[in-house]
Amino acid sequence: MNDTMILNTGMQVLVDNLGIVEAERFIFLMNDEPFDYTKWHGVLSEGKTIEEVHESAKKRREAEQQFANVPRP
Repeated sequence: MNDTMILNTGMQVLVDNLGIVEAERFIFLMNDEPFDYTKWHGVLSEGKTIEEVHESAKKRREAEQQFANVPRP
């Protein structure tokens, strides 16, 4: 996958999950403040095995899918 494809796919994921306005807002927020994803991700998974991180992500994804069609205020 080349860089253009990654950017297009990433933007589509944001729009599909957040909507166009929140996707643009997310990009603005990411560009506006210094953010080290690697450091942030390390804090989230600190002290956990890869299996525990995977299970946590799986549970979160399932929980989000349950509420995917719930109207937001």
